[in-house]
Order: sequence, then C-alpha cells, then structure tokens
Amino acid sequence: PQKATQVSACATFFFSQIGLHSKMLLAGSSALSLSFVAPAAPAAAVRGGAVRMESLSDLKTLATGLNPVVGYWDPLKLGEAEFWDNTNEETIGWLRHAEIKHGRVAMAGFVGFIVQANGIKFPWAPFNAITSTSPPEQWDQLPDAAKWQIILGVGFLEWWSEIRVDGTPHYMKGGKPGYVPDFDATPDQLPHWVGLNLYDPLKWSKGASAEKKQKGLLTELNNGRLAMLGIMGFVSEAKVPGSVPLLKGLVAPYTGEVMAPFATDIDWSSWAYIPGA
Repeated sequence: PQKATQVSACATFFFSQIGLHSKMLLAGSSALSLSFVAPAAPAAAVRGGAVRMESLSDLKTLATGLNPVVGYWDPLKLGEAEFWDNTNEETIGWLRHAEIKHGRVAMAGFVGFIVQANGIKFPWAPFNAITSTSPPEQWDQLPDAAKWQIILGVGFLEWWSEIRVDGTPHYMKGGKPGYVPDFDATPDQLPHWVGLNLYDPLKWSKGASAEKKQKGLLTELNNGRLAMLGIMGFVSEAKVPGSVPLLKGLVAPYTGEVMAPFATDIDWSSWAYIPGA
C-alpha cells in the first residue's frame, strides 16, 4: 500500500509537469486571443439555447451549488472586474471559461502522471528510449521536435475553441463557458477528418437529462479545482522538498526547470534583483 501510494503521488507530480506545460500554452494563447473584444456570434443558427450573459449574482448562486459550506469566496474581487475594457459580464465569461479549461488540463495531467510514473508508455520511438520513471525527467528526455508537436497540438485545440465555426456564440458574448465545438459539427471547415470529439466522443451523454448534465458540470468544476491544487502541490514539493509537509517523502525531487519546457539548467540569478550586486 505504501508503495502504491508513493507511485500514485509520484505519478500525480509528473502529470503536473505535463499539465503545467499545457497550461502555460493555454494561458499564453488565452492572453493573446482574449486581449481584444470577443467576436460576435455568426448569423448562423445558434446551437445550445439562447445567448445569456452571466452576472455576479450567477457566480454566487453557482458557488453555493459547488460548495454550500464555503460559498462565494472572491478575495481579489475578480468577479467584479472588467478586463481589457470589456464589461463585467464579458469578464465573468472569460474567468469561467479559463477555470473550466485549466481544470480539464489539470485533471488530464493528473491521470497522465499516474500512468507514466508506472512505466506505461508507447512502445515506439522516441518513447522507447526514455528510461526515467519520473514524469518531469521523462519530459526533459523528449526530443524538441516531440515537445513542439505536443505544444502545437494544444495550441490547435485553443484555436478551435475560439473561432466558433459552428455558429455558437463566444463565451464572452453569452456563449456557454467551457464549450468546445465538435469536430464533426462542420467537417468542411477542417482539412481532413480529425476523429472523435473532445466532449462525449462515444455519445454516452446524448440522451442525458438537463438535470444530470448540470450535476456533471458542477462535478467537473470541483474536480478541476482539486486537480489544480494537487498539481501545484506536487510541483512545489518536487522543487522544494518539504514545502508541502503531507507530501514529504512521497514526491521525488526534481532538479530541472518546471517553467522551462526546453531547458533544464537556467540561471535565474540574472532575472532577479540582488541588493548590492
């Protein structure tokens, strides 16, 4: 049991690394794509219901449904802000979409961490040459070409979620936060068949009731928040052993750079202000 716990913890930390790299790209892409006023929805028929902007009162209602004990907690007052000269409602749409998206990346990373920390990997090159069982070190051992393929793949998903080729409204213009158009919604807009959709690829939720779908959305948000906290906890413990007392001895130390996907030996002293230097 202790070994299984250690492997699970170690696995979690690795995906935290992969999740971090993905999240860094997503965050960067979001900043670029959302630094302007979101585009209006095309004139095509809108799928998924009427356009509706969420307000601060909606956030408070949502928070109670997510966790009645904690309720609405926003010490930085982000829910009252107006980013990039957008309205408060548009800013709330951006915040909601960003949280859902980063939560999904963190959850995927958590599972991937566990899988790779247990030595499960593709049997072909370049993965067959990777000998480390530490997820961050596995990333470092990947060729740069493989890293770019992963990053550009995530970038494509970010681009696809922004352009709304299926006519649905943007999440800053009343669209549903977290929504990603299906690949088969407009196959003529893609150069070739992509494959299974990101959401419900096997169509298991096609006939689900509205109540069941709403409950699933709340579960996704809670799980995503937990995954983000867990990933950052593992990264912190790996870089600074003992910084997370509950994880002491469970997460292998990592001497590389979690914030530098293409380098392992950066001298950060040149980035910092050192009095008297």
